[in-house]
Amino acid sequence: MKKNINLRSITAQAIEQVVEQGQSLSNVLPPLQQKVPDKDKTLLQELCFGVLRTLSQLEWLAGQLMSRPLTGKQRSLHYLIMVGFYQLIYTRIPPHAALAETVEGAVALKKMPFKGLVNGVLRNFQRRQDELLSLAAHNDCRWLFPGWLLARVQKAYPHQWQSIIEASNQRPPMWLRVNRQHGSRDEWLKRLQAQGAQGHTHPRYPDAVRLEAPLPVHALPGFEQGDVTVQDASAQGCMVYLEPQNGEAILDLCAAPGGKTTHILEAAPQASVLAVDKDPQRLKRVYENLTRMRMEAEIKTGDGRVPETWCGDRLFDRILLDAPCSATGVIRRHPDIKWLRRDSDIAELAQLQQEILDAIWPRLKPGGTLVYATCSVLPQENCEQIAGFLKRHADAKLVQTGTPERPGIQILPSAQEGDGFFYAKLIKG
Repeated sequence: MKKNINLRSITAQAIEQVVEQGQSLSNVLPPLQQKVPDKDKTLLQELCFGVLRTLSQLEWLAGQLMSRPLTGKQRSLHYLIMVGFYQLIYTRIPPHAALAETVEGAVALKKMPFKGLVNGVLRNFQRRQDELLSLAAHNDCRWLFPGWLLARVQKAYPHQWQSIIEASNQRPPMWLRVNRQHGSRDEWLKRLQAQGAQGHTHPRYPDAVRLEAPLPVHALPGFEQGDVTVQDASAQGCMVYLEPQNGEAILDLCAAPGGKTTHILEAAPQASVLAVDKDPQRLKRVYENLTRMRMEAEIKTGDGRVPETWCGDRLFDRILLDAPCSATGVIRRHPDIKWLRRDSDIAELAQLQQEILDAIWPRLKPGGTLVYATCSVLPQENCEQIAGFLKRHADAKLVQTGTPERPGIQILPSAQEGDGFFYAKLIKG
């Protein structure tokens, strides 16, 4: 049955679900991968990620080649054409094979009468490819970003915006975190090298390793035994500022999928950790990570704005708040973010962050540490958020992370470094 599956039509449906229905690719892709043979799973992922990464350019090309857009019930064909463009521009798939499979995708989508249209648009593109790509290179579509987000990044970073955009459009490096409880980073690197793979250390984060080339997790030495975890370098930076200690009560708020929960326990295995997240489905990942790492933590479903509903009157020595955010710092890992977010989301997210910060601050013991972190590059969610918090809370002192005038440490995405990330370390007076 699987041999009749048309990979291009499945990709088109996935893209349509993301762009038109606002569904996350991480939710859409796994069930679709179950429909295709194992040998095609990687290609399906490449096509989905690739089309979403380059969609601005592909849409512009469609506008040059079609007198009017495909709408309504024919919208899936629009995305099928995007899949065709992507293969012709960005993959090594022989053009005749890419064309034939994409045109057959119209049949798989039950749009047989439109085979000729799809074929005609793609062949016209082939004929005019050099001309059209040259024109696209001088159009804003070349930045591969929606206009509103491009404008926000340009305003926030007038001198760095281009490097931020370019880094966000690259394929991300694979970063790992070595479990210091199971041995040193250097020892683990020797095990990796013994398998014929290479890794690079990070100058600031003591547990971080960047692989020279990505590997499947089952090929990582000691992965099943909890010796190593997949986690971006910038996310690991949270521990540098949190500095968890054995015997302390530590809250990991907005904890899913659990990478930082397990990192806390690697740094302080005798700490008492409470991991809380609003999404019970995502909390399953926290359980899975703890089980693989053979660690224990208390896990609760809860809303950070109403801590009394899940922690009563408990107080904590340290709180890590990895706040809900626009995720504009991790677009290279999740290119669907560009099409899931809206300009209006930023103010709403900033309001949510403020409500969580104000609600959770009373749960921190005097002298305790709160680390506020996001994977965003937008000031409204980061330095402006913390500046406002410091004005509202006289008992909050910013340490190690910027100045009261420009609070926090902002990491920007770059090719060999981590994702875009923000940290602010606050001590309660």
